[in-house]
Amino acid sequence: MAPAITLAADKLSAANTGFMLICSALVLIMTPGLAFFYGGMVRVKSTLNMLMMSFISMGIVTILWVLYGFSMAFGTDHGSIIGWESDFVGWTGIDKADIWSGYTIPVFVFAVFQMMFAIITPALISGAIADRVKFTAWSIFVVLWATIVYFPVAHWVWGTGGWAFELGVIDFAGGTAVHINAGAAALGVILVIGKRVGFKKDPMRPHSMPLVMLGAGLLWFGWFGFNAGSWLGNDDGVGPLMFVNTQIATAAAMIAWLAYEKIRHGAFTTLGAASGAVAGLVAITPSGGAVSPMGAIAVGVIAGVACAAAVGLKYKFGYDDSLDVVGVHLVGGVVGSLLIGFFASGKGQSDVEGLFYGGGLDQFWKQCAGVFAVLGYSLVVSAILAFLLDKTIGMRVSEDEEISGIDQAEHAETAYDFSGAGGGAARNAVPAGAGADSKKVDA
Repeated sequence: MAPAITLAADKLSAANTGFMLICSALVLIMTPGLAFFYGGMVRVKSTLNMLMMSFISMGIVTILWVLYGFSMAFGTDHGSIIGWESDFVGWTGIDKADIWSGYTIPVFVFAVFQMMFAIITPALISGAIADRVKFTAWSIFVVLWATIVYFPVAHWVWGTGGWAFELGVIDFAGGTAVHINAGAAALGVILVIGKRVGFKKDPMRPHSMPLVMLGAGLLWFGWFGFNAGSWLGNDDGVGPLMFVNTQIATAAAMIAWLAYEKIRHGAFTTLGAASGAVAGLVAITPSGGAVSPMGAIAVGVIAGVACAAAVGLKYKFGYDDSLDVVGVHLVGGVVGSLLIGFFASGKGQSDVEGLFYGGGLDQFWKQCAGVFAVLGYSLVVSAILAFLLDKTIGMRVSEDEEISGIDQAEHAETAYDFSGAGGGAARNAVPAGAGADSKKVDA
């Protein structure tokens, strides 16, 4: 992503403006896609809660982004750490005719495109804490995390003057700012709030693989806007290169994950196909503008195997990452970001060459700086935020509520109505005085 922070009276391109509006819509649809992906992976009794944890991010972060988030991320740099621009506060100083400096799209278009990135990043975290977090506590966490973690990190990576941007760390569309950021936050939070009741004892299988596949398909579809749109136009061929590499790496990662799964566990699973595709999407996000199509295959294969191997670490080390956010997003983001140091061809978004193209290890060390700074900051701050919330309002629902179902406890609803299934009125009648829980589904 190529950022700027000043307004300029450049010429507006109707083609690039329209393209970026479409890309913004594509990125937005990724959040409902993520909701379905996560919603299908949990048990029946947590389905609605998972959907809501993504959807509430669409509401909260939109307002924060308009009020001050865009200013913090893309305003005038202060100390290479944070941005601030009074015209961006509440978007009161932005005119519809203002053009983003160095580009041919309006400031409003750039701002709303970036808004969609800000929305999905905290939503990614929610998969790690499925089944057990109060909805109010989660909503407050989103407010605090977006403000203290995401907005500053976005400035580091993409804002002119941000330390990682000035260092030359390459992150085309969010390997560090989005995926490592969210994955590290997920790890920090789950280390504080602890495991689900029955972790490693009770079966916690996905309740709906069709929902998982629908969500994965929507993510794959929307990711083309996420990645190709991050070049902010189509004037030099870099956006199309990223589009092509997105498809290639995703396909390679899906195949690699399935192959690993077959060798390791003896079967090609549907969940493996969906997770492998997402791993490829994550890994190519930072690197796709810098590598060739053959490099994209390498990135996808390495990410597919690495993420497939990583998802089992939670059982080895005892942390309960419910839906493998750490294994896929953190590990995939790290792999994709670091591989730029090896596979950057010098013929994409810049002339930077990786080790395998004669460029030595200079870029690799820059990538390491960006990766581990974001990882460490997000991990520590997220754990502190979770700890403070847990000690004040409490992060977790009660054990009884977790066992009976967080959907009923937090939302007074269930995802599926089974009362009409099976037979006639007599067969489905509920005895007088019986509550809504008198007919429970094994979840």
